[in-house]
Amino acid sequence: MSKFSSALARMRPDNFTLCLVGTVILASLLPCRGVAATLANAVTDIAIALLFFLHGAKLSREAILAGIGHWRLHLLVLACTFLLFPVIGLGFKAAPAWLLDPTLAAGLLYLCILPSTVQSSIAFTAIARGNVPAAICGASLSNILGVVVTPILAAVLLGAKGQGGDLVGAAGSIVLQLLVPFVAGHLLRPWIGGFVDRHKKVLTLVDRGSILLVVYTAFSAAVVEGLWRKMGAGDLATVLVLDCALLAIALAATNLIARRAGLSKADEITLVFCGSKKSLASGVPMAGLLFPAAVVGPMIVPLMLFHQIQLMVCAVLARRYADRPED
Repeated sequence: MSKFSSALARMRPDNFTLCLVGTVILASLLPCRGVAATLANAVTDIAIALLFFLHGAKLSREAILAGIGHWRLHLLVLACTFLLFPVIGLGFKAAPAWLLDPTLAAGLLYLCILPSTVQSSIAFTAIARGNVPAAICGASLSNILGVVVTPILAAVLLGAKGQGGDLVGAAGSIVLQLLVPFVAGHLLRPWIGGFVDRHKKVLTLVDRGSILLVVYTAFSAAVVEGLWRKMGAGDLATVLVLDCALLAIALAATNLIARRAGLSKADEITLVFCGSKKSLASGVPMAGLLFPAAVVGPMIVPLMLFHQIQLMVCAVLARRYADRPED
């Protein structure tokens, strides 16, 4: 009975996911409009820059140097993230309109071209007794490259042109709003790293609050454009099933690739957790810069659902890895 209770606890939605759901409900009932929407968008831009500044400040240079030697593992993580996933996403994008709303299908493909997560990939790798320094380096590299690779893939595979129809301008905005604060935060780590490490819980609230603000503004714009008249429960159920299938394929593929490549168990764990996950923290802000405001809400629905699914499944998987006998 205790094992069953423990399993239920790991499968229960986390507090952040519940906040995401509450934010979507709030945006559906009280969407911001007019001047309020303009003000919310301005505050959101500042919050996004702060979010990535903190990500850079949290990144330890010592951990990067410790993990950078595992170049073959990092190449496999990047290949799974930016090659394997997009190929699978193209298959979902080809789904007929009667099965899946075209905007949601595009959202699934957008999910597939995003970089890996950072914090949760590292946390699950640590729980599973994997190669943590390599996970820190690999996940961070994925996010840094994602600032460039994701917009390119979005342009090629989704025809993204940015909110104003200018992809070059959108790419520049992404670099200015995401990469520059990230690099600035990392360069300032020698001076602010101690403060960041001492106040992780408070800064996590800032981190997650920024994402919630982006979700609220995105869904507000979509609701004003009639989101819930166009999308029904059947669409959400279909996306949920496809998200589960996507994660199952990714986990099976990364496990198989690790074994075929002859990786150690610790490196296999790193590839499985870094190569099968997608970043909500990077995906939501980038969607706001790459796509028109009216479609950002439905575009990130697959990502929001995938976020919770990957947390629940990877929590169980990490514990199973952790329970294996010592090498």
